[in-house]
Amino acid sequence: MSDSPASGSPCPSASEANAAIRAFLAARSGRPLWPDEREEYERLRAAWTAAVRREVEKAA
Repeated sequence: MSDSPASGSPCPSASEANAAIRAFLAARSGRPLWPDEREEYERLRAAWTAAVRREVEKAA
């Protein structure tokens, strides 16, 4: 469903995942998300969370 960079990469960086979330939400012009869009948003958020954890663990 997504045309975001994070959807094409199983392990995006935190900045890539953040950019994908911003682009996804900007494309919806601030309107409430439909249920299928909410699922995609949650998937993007999970990718961002995982990327942040990876980067924190790598830095530690």
